[in-house]
Amino acid sequence: MAQAVRIHKTGGTEVLCFEDVDVVRPAPGEVLVRQTAIGINFIDIYHRTGLYPLPSYPAGLGREAAGVVEQVGEGVASLKAGDRVAYCGGPVGAYATYRVLAAGLLVKIPENVSDETAAAVMLKGLTAHYLLRTTFRVQKGDQILIHAAAGGVGLLVCQWAKYLGATVIGTVSTPAKAALAQQHGCDHAIIYTRENVPQRIKDITQGKGVDVVYDSVGRTTFMDSLDCLTKFGMLVSFGQSSGPIPPFDISLLSQKGSLYLSRPTLFHHMADPKEYAANAAELFALVEQNVLKVFIGDTYNLKDVAQAQTDLESRKTTGALVLTV
Repeated sequence: MAQAVRIHKTGGTEVLCFEDVDVVRPAPGEVLVRQTAIGINFIDIYHRTGLYPLPSYPAGLGREAAGVVEQVGEGVASLKAGDRVAYCGGPVGAYATYRVLAAGLLVKIPENVSDETAAAVMLKGLTAHYLLRTTFRVQKGDQILIHAAAGGVGLLVCQWAKYLGATVIGTVSTPAKAALAQQHGCDHAIIYTRENVPQRIKDITQGKGVDVVYDSVGRTTFMDSLDCLTKFGMLVSFGQSSGPIPPFDISLLSQKGSLYLSRPTLFHHMADPKEYAANAAELFALVEQNVLKVFIGDTYNLKDVAQAQTDLESRKTTGALVLTV
């Protein structure tokens, strides 16, 4: 018997249920994984609240985890029992002690990377990958702005962009978060609770503006993000932790400098299995080289998932949050 966190309806953390579920044998092409560490992400909250509707209920939650292969199905040659593996994407339901998954979704964890680190970095790290290497390909000399710079994705973007030669500007809510972001490659940390973000961007960039804004906050930052861009700059909106962005007049993009706007999602960038495997390999290589230091702000037992989600929603957390099994 396995345990899983499921919801039978949308709502607050009170709808989270810790339930017994059957462990099934892997079918051909599948793998049974005993999970040891599970990453927590804002998309899990979006699913719980119904902002991103799930197809049916009861439903699991969670999109990334790490663990150990227990059994492989017929035709699986790339993995064997005992292999340490991690994944993100696939069917929702990572908040569980055991899972059966398609073999192609799993990547091996390097020996010197812990399960907790792997679970913390897969979804956030591959998000940082498509932000910096695909949606807007950051080059040496670029000036970038990353909102929520002290969060799980933010800290990875700061480090990776700095490694690529960019000037990194981040927004944070407190001096402590500013210090953390700067320790991870952020050149300029703007405390948005005290400072006017577009004005500070003008000061830092000598009036030019940044080449790209990476915005996972949404409603409360959208207009300011547009005002931070240089001519022909790009706003990459990849989340909405403060709520959905209201409808706006598209002519604003021309008025503010012939701007570009993108709303990408990780799971389109994972659709090609070869691309997914290559990007994950690049990500883990940078972790092994210590280019990317994965900061885990807090860990919780799987049974304490409600507290973990409450803490994440409060925006008081820093770095990645991980559930342990």
